[in-house]
Amino acid sequence: MQLFAIRTPLIRPGDDMANVLIEAMNSQGLRPQNNDIIILAESAVATAEGRVVNLDSVKPSKKALTLSKLYENDPRKMELIIRESDEILGGIPGVVVTITKGVLSPSAGIDNSNAPEGQVVLLPEDPKRSAIDMRERLISEYGCRLAVIVGDSRTQPLRLGCVGIALGCAGIEPVEDMRGHKDLFGKPLMITRRATADNLVSAAQLVMGEADESTPAVLIRDAPVRFIEGSEDIPTISREGCMYFGCFRK
Repeated sequence: MQLFAIRTPLIRPGDDMANVLIEAMNSQGLRPQNNDIIILAESAVATAEGRVVNLDSVKPSKKALTLSKLYENDPRKMELIIRESDEILGGIPGVVVTITKGVLSPSAGIDNSNAPEGQVVLLPEDPKRSAIDMRERLISEYGCRLAVIVGDSRTQPLRLGCVGIALGCAGIEPVEDMRGHKDLFGKPLMITRRATADNLVSAAQLVMGEADESTPAVLIRDAPVRFIEGSEDIPTISREGCMYFGCFRK
């Protein structure tokens, strides 16, 4: 499997992300081939889609003011967290743990680190739709079968450091069902499912970076994944079926 970093100019609100990518790949002599996969950083996608908010434009509610004191957060950002999240579960000083778009997310996925001073970047409104649209544009440009994943980074419980997570994808099967396959000793796997899209985002983050690398996209070639036509929702599980939530139920 090969990974190619795609460096671009700074992405700004209103940019045509597809054109930015195409020009960047052309300048690097990089041309997509059949069954290549493009990984996009959610912050770049969201910025191009205009999901950048000036904090001075946000008026905190009473609830936001109360929670901002509890979690030692900017009350304006707290207001955005309330608006963007499905549910607030708790938190620690500086970070609020939420369920956002069905996924466990710190502070509703709102990003300070890749935004100008005084502004924050929200998650893309519809990451799956963003992946579908980008895939269609790139297929039209290059005339080959491609997949696109919009990804983000998350921490794992009790582990230091970030791993990748797919927010939306098109062109591949996001989770492969390995049940029924045999292990090294011939025993059938009973519950294993491979988080293919998440694993690809994690791989891409090794060359994408989290700071000032200006690498909001990565092309992956020769990945051992199942390509599909169209797109599928990234599967989630119920709280009752989640071993982490399950063991902390009251």
